Amino acid sequence: MRKPRADEFLEFAAARTGHLFRSACLLTSGDTHLAEDLTQETLGRMYALWGRRSRIGNPAAYAQTVLVRTFLSHQRRRSATERPLGELPDRVRQDGEDPALRIALFDALAGLAPKYRAVVVLRYWEDRSIEETADALNVSSATVRTRSTRALAKLREHLGDSITELVAR
Repeated sequence: MRKPRADEFLEFAAARTGHLFRSACLLTSGDTHLAEDLTQETLGRMYALWGRRSRIGNPAAYAQTVLVRTFLSHQRRRSATERPLGELPDRVRQDGEDPALRIALFDALAGLAPKYRAVVVLRYWEDRSIEETADALNVSSATVRTRSTRALAKLREHLGDSITELVAR
């Protein structure tokens, strides 16, 4: 007997939510609130398409594509540049986590244009091929290669030698 549509989607969402959230955190340069919103929006859009998933070959990969496109759409809005001010709550540090390295990487990612940041996250965090990244972003493979090269150069420029100092600790 076939499972109801909602049960199948709940299994999918439970399995993919953590991965989508981590990717969203990288896309948003550590803004966990926006990452939660993007993850929720992605899951909402996936649910709307869930009945037609026979046309979606790989729902997990498609969800990542939806996440990136949702992020890029959000970045185009005028309000995307607004940032709330205030004190950040203290957070328990996990073993092996270096806050200085994390902050340096998030700052470097924040310095990239949204389209470049999306390429970096998909290519190097998600470990996607150039072709998969091009499909997710709806651009050519040459565009992905160009954006990767420029983004990495900008990251090196921003991080300079400080990254080796942070990693050496």
